[in-house]
Amino acid sequence: MEVLKTQAESFPMNGGDGVYSYVKNSSLQRSGVDSSKALIEKAIAEKLDVHNLPNSNSFRIVDLGCSVGPNTFIAVQNIIEAVDLKYKSQGLSSETPEFHVFFSDHTFNDFNTLFASLPERKYFAAGVPGSFYTRLFPQGSLHIVHSSFALQWLSRVPKEVVDINSPAWNKGRIHYTNAPNEVAEAYSAQYAMDTEAFLRARAQEIVCGGLMVILVAGVPNGTPPSQATPGILFHLLGSCLMDMAKRGTVDEAKVDSFNLPVYTTSPQEVEALVEKNGCFSIEKMEAVVRQGSGGQGGANRTSTHIRAGMEGIIKEHFGSEILDELFDRYSKKLADSQSLLESGKTLQLFILLKRNTNVC
Repeated sequence: MEVLKTQAESFPMNGGDGVYSYVKNSSLQRSGVDSSKALIEKAIAEKLDVHNLPNSNSFRIVDLGCSVGPNTFIAVQNIIEAVDLKYKSQGLSSETPEFHVFFSDHTFNDFNTLFASLPERKYFAAGVPGSFYTRLFPQGSLHIVHSSFALQWLSRVPKEVVDINSPAWNKGRIHYTNAPNEVAEAYSAQYAMDTEAFLRARAQEIVCGGLMVILVAGVPNGTPPSQATPGILFHLLGSCLMDMAKRGTVDEAKVDSFNLPVYTTSPQEVEALVEKNGCFSIEKMEAVVRQGSGGQGGANRTSTHIRAGMEGIIKEHFGSEILDELFDRYSKKLADSQSLLESGKTLQLFILLKRNTNVC
């Protein structure tokens, strides 16, 4: 079967360590990893049954969507310390397994920067390129899967939103915020298909009783995209592109054919999709509501954070020559929209799933 290359697979976060790199512009994601440490420790202490895990001589952990660090190293170390403590608390210090950590991201991720900055460690490390919407590991080989702030990326832009003959054609916008219902429904349907593919692949890879920890930006149940901080941020970015189209800096048809493959989920959606899949139990889902966090740190900082994540996909579609003007405009528009951003709703979802032992 031919595997189609998608936008999300082709354009990872900015590599290197330059001013617009993910390394220099991922402090918001870092705060999420830091805030989840205690939750991960508790989850492993209470939910991981080390006595009945298969493949006990080697404990395998993967971080899906690892990007280029340093957040991935911190998250992995938090997990290893919690597992080590679990073995000791069970009187199994002498049986603590060797840890094997896989860092996984898109094929075009900057693995050179990632491994050049790999810290001193007490685990074996390997890189695994590929889309996490497909199988990446052998059957029943993983004990803990971790993914933070990656599952908002869809495997592809919904095909309907770029079809001029579809009711969901998203003319003049780059996201489903402030778009017709058909556009939002196309994004929601794509997210549902992708989530099922993700869960189906992980169900095959994770050992029975293994855990999956997911951190993802979300919105409270029932929040319209126009009131969600991520939606506001993407709408403002799209309006900058339209302003440039009106000035003739970019082709308006180019804007019409450009959409971000990003979807912000809700706790209700996650619960329904996990239940439908049936291979995992939701052991914990904690939502920390943050009001107006999109404006924290100032307009320039927010603009640079968005650029670190979106520059690749924008450059591929429009070319690199528009980037500086686009993000200069974006910084100014963010500064003029602080009250709107402060009213926006967003939350950080901590999701703990356990692989069921009697199904799938």
